[in-house]
Amino acid sequence: MASLIARFLKDDRGATSLEYGLIAALISIAVLAAVQSLSAPIKGMYSRTATVLDGAGK
Repeated sequence: MASLIARFLKDDRGATSLEYGLIAALISIAVLAAVQSLSAPIKGMYSRTATVLDGAGK
């Protein structure tokens, strides 16, 4: 039983997958923050474009 516990404590294969999961979570948070910060300027750009195109058709 002691050797089983010792092997379990030495095994670090699960740590790598945990690290990849944390990296993926941090990247997701960064992408969400970027999308939120860029949404207002992009919405304004499309609004101005729509206004210009509406005026051109009259």
